[in-house]
Amino acid sequence: MAPLVLATQVATGLGVVAGAMLVKAAAEGRLLPPMSGRGSPRCPTCKGTGRVDCFCSRWSDGDVGCRTCAGSGRMACNSCGGSGTGRPIPARISVRSDRPPL
Repeated sequence: MAPLVLATQVATGLGVVAGAMLVKAAAEGRLLPPMSGRGSPRCPTCKGTGRVDCFCSRWSDGDVGCRTCAGSGRMACNSCGGSGTGRPIPARISVRSDRPPL
């Protein structure tokens, strides 16, 4: 086998392996674009998918489908609103000062 053919086959094989690793990382959610804005942590309820099992599939006898899930058996997560990321909890902070006003 000529050295050029061997080098081409090795480079092609490495490209296939690198591509498979990128696809796996993207499928697991570890690969994010740099400016995607997803700095929030993943939702612990849906584990970042944004979808949870619908009530109609939890207690059914095999049939799935209702208006909430549109027949898919999965509905939007109530904890994150379907975004898959954690949402900040709104909080009111009141500050009182003991000093007299100026």
